Amino acid sequence: MRNAHRPRGRRSAEATLAEARAPSPEEQARVREILARLREAYPVARTALNFSNPLELLVATILSAQCTDERVNQVTAELFRKYRTAEDYASAPLRELERMIRPTGYYRNKARAIKAACRKIATDFGGAVPATMEALLTLPGVARKTANVVLQNAFGIASGIVVDTHVLRVAQRLGLTRHTDRDKVERDLMALIPQEEWIAFSHRLIAHGRQTCRARRPLCGQCVLNSLCPYPQKTG
Repeated sequence: MRNAHRPRGRRSAEATLAEARAPSPEEQARVREILARLREAYPVARTALNFSNPLELLVATILSAQCTDERVNQVTAELFRKYRTAEDYASAPLRELERMIRPTGYYRNKARAIKAACRKIATDFGGAVPATMEALLTLPGVARKTANVVLQNAFGIASGIVVDTHVLRVAQRLGLTRHTDRDKVERDLMALIPQEEWIAFSHRLIAHGRQTCRARRPLCGQCVLNSLCPYPQKTG
């Protein structure tokens, strides 16, 4: 999904959570059961993006917009050998960077976003990827989804819930949100899910969306959440 740099993404977890409706006891009980079943189904859940430091993860996450993680990993294997610091990306010839990341799609926009973000990291943050939501959202091309991925996976910080295309779809089918706007979906999920579960929940819902609750022909008959799911178009 695309990570456009837009004002609506510049919200703290506290501000986002403050707008959410408090869940009822029945909703809380249902969510606890959903979490328990996901925990059993996906005991080890992590990002599929390959990285060894926060900068690599930031770049990989920008590249993952409208692209599979597998394709991103193929591209970054060479990319990360060539560019190792924010300064490297900031000073890289634009055409060269575009060529290297072209297989990920939207490569011109992504190359410009990577260079601009790394330029700001180099000049404003001493070359180190910042570790707060507020600071990450000042980087060109970074909105809440990208910031949450970096904070959760590179720093172990739960500042929100990653809402990618899989989380959006599964959350809607489960009735955890009625919204389509990703900031509002995140707000609803943050109100329902205990903060200590935000990181694992993000990974598990992404995994569930990829493996079972697919966009087309979901495997409802094999789904561990079937009995808890109100989705009206279930398949066998």
